[in-house]
Amino acid sequence: MRFHLFYTPLLFFLLGVTATAQNSKSESPQFVVKGEVIDKANEQPIPKVNVEIVGGAYTTTDANGRFSIKAGEGDQIVIRSDAFQTVYREIRQGDYLRIEVEKAEDELQPASQRLTNSPSNSLFTTYIDSAQTILKTDPKRSIEYVTKALESVPGKVGSNSQNSIAFETLGDINLYWQQSDLAVDNYKRSLDASPKTDVRIKLAEAFRSNNNYQESITTYNRLLAQRLSVFQRIAVYQGLGDVYMATNTPSEAIKNYQLGLDVATNNSITSKITDLNSKIGEAYALSGSLSQAETYFDNSLTLSKKETRKRAVEEKNKVADFYNQKQDFDKEIQLRSEALEEIESMDDAESSGVVEDNNSALTPQRQNYKIANAFVGQQKYEEAIPFLERSIEEAGAKEDLVVEKDATRKLSEVYKNMGAFDKAADSYERYAEVLNELYIKREQEISQAARFSREIALKQNRIASLETERKLNESRYQLAFENQELIETNNRVQKWVIASLVLIALLLMAMAYTQFKNVKQQKYANNLLALKSLRTQMNPHFIFNALNSVNSFIASNDERAANKYLSEFSQLMRSVLENSEEDFIPLEKELELLHLYVKLEHFRFQDKFEYRIEVDETIPMEEYVIPPMLLQPYVENAVWHGLRYKDKKGLLLIEFKQLNSQRVKITITDDGIGRKRSKALKTEHQKRQKSKGMGNIQKRIAILNEMYKDKVDVIIEDASQDETGTRVSLVLKKD
Repeated sequence: MRFHLFYTPLLFFLLGVTATAQNSKSESPQFVVKGEVIDKANEQPIPKVNVEIVGGAYTTTDANGRFSIKAGEGDQIVIRSDAFQTVYREIRQGDYLRIEVEKAEDELQPASQRLTNSPSNSLFTTYIDSAQTILKTDPKRSIEYVTKALESVPGKVGSNSQNSIAFETLGDINLYWQQSDLAVDNYKRSLDASPKTDVRIKLAEAFRSNNNYQESITTYNRLLAQRLSVFQRIAVYQGLGDVYMATNTPSEAIKNYQLGLDVATNNSITSKITDLNSKIGEAYALSGSLSQAETYFDNSLTLSKKETRKRAVEEKNKVADFYNQKQDFDKEIQLRSEALEEIESMDDAESSGVVEDNNSALTPQRQNYKIANAFVGQQKYEEAIPFLERSIEEAGAKEDLVVEKDATRKLSEVYKNMGAFDKAADSYERYAEVLNELYIKREQEISQAARFSREIALKQNRIASLETERKLNESRYQLAFENQELIETNNRVQKWVIASLVLIALLLMAMAYTQFKNVKQQKYANNLLALKSLRTQMNPHFIFNALNSVNSFIASNDERAANKYLSEFSQLMRSVLENSEEDFIPLEKELELLHLYVKLEHFRFQDKFEYRIEVDETIPMEEYVIPPMLLQPYVENAVWHGLRYKDKKGLLLIEFKQLNSQRVKITITDDGIGRKRSKALKTEHQKRQKSKGMGNIQKRIAILNEMYKDKVDVIIEDASQDETGTRVSLVLKKD
């Protein structure tokens, strides 16, 4: 979940501070602001559009779509019409405002504009407008405005349209913030209150986002059987194409994108023509038809240049990714260089939503990193280094740890390929430091995400309670007008009240059960995120010692040993990174990683121990899975805290035995100095510190056993009665 926080001014709804706002405005110097309102689809001016300064002047556009109005620096201007979604802008002296809007059919209008402009609906409309304006920047406040909108409506019968709009807005908030399951529920509630075609389109999109692909396809196909506006039909075809892309069915995706493109072309909807050309290019690329994909990407590139610079930059980045897939690195570098130049030259308004967000691909640090990657693909290492260094510098300045980590690692690999092993080691050491910072940040983000989900759920419950309260208020309102009839039908009303109370009780019980279920699901999701964070961590102690070993080989002019060791170390790191995204890997792969690791340790401490790895040939290795790098910390402890301090050469024995048809026992035995003596040898500093590797393993085993019902059993004991040597026994279940 994929959080973004920006602040869009919403002073027009703060009714309690209107006088203060007006006083502050009167003190700022006034000037004339000029502008025009244009239909984005056909570049035609739109007359009679409402133009208003919040708390100030009002005017409308003339026959040429132009307007002029008095305002002050920092004032908010509102461009409003029932033909398109309301637009908000902040005034700066000397600006000429060119407002491009997309005119909509009745059902594609903003939700709040479907209400009449009667005084009873004005406050509700204001709150809904506020919620829609900030839903992409502040979800909590946006949901609060939906709540206030419902609270602002008097208890009247016939408020289905308002309920529909409120839950549609709530669905828009949750869909944008990737709470797809909540969005599905919100759109269903909106449709129950008042069926609308555009809400069904949003429901289909929410189904796709929630991975309910068949439900999404069914909803879209049912929409195609209805009477749709041009914009709605394009949205349905595009949505179907997106679903088929998500299900890896590019042929069906191309078919639907092409149908949408035909409609957009016939109706001269230029923005959609660009988007659909780009999507068809992506679909052909997914299917492997690279020449056809290139044709459509060329079209989208050409068309995007006629739109905003932001849109053109986005398309260049997408097409550059395609050329990277084709390994046409020259074209990729050219497009990324152009995109980088335009990103750096954008002003604040143009770059909004592009370069401020580190998660966006369109940041200078990411573009520099991708350009460097393209040069590395051509083995032009000297050309790649300046771009990697700029990427690292910019990522550090913007606290983009993900790019800083990737660029630092890539720089280490480049230096290694060039034979500059000292620089490679320095870069790799910095990479390990950034990686550790990133893990800490990810853990904080996991905690914030969990807290965000809980807060959203609580606010949703508040709105559900409001809906129930409004139903009760509507009942009381109607009963007030039927007092005479109430006397004659007292028994019937009593039964109705009792039934209502029972229904409310049932609803509350259902809500409590749903809340319990959500908490349980959240706990499971938190466990998965914790596992993902833990399994991606490597022991920095081992990495730094490994690099120190390389330095010692180099210092002793043993270049051959250093190269051999670094080669083995790189192979181990590559295998670890390949498995870092997996919850479980085959036991055979874990055995291969163990072989690599023990071989490295033996290479460093040949005079301290020998080792044997014995595997029972009867074990069906393909039937067992194990969390990656589960055994390495135990082997590391055996070598570093047992065998390394032994006077004579020791033995490390690793055994894999079949206990029964469902269990395998893995034993790691050393004849080292033992745990008691090892503890006595520790320095005061070492005693104050806990092994990150062992702590990692204990946490992983605890979570795995909680999730998978005692998946792994671990016993650590002395190997002999004289307290020398250590034996670690792990019992692994098949399922």
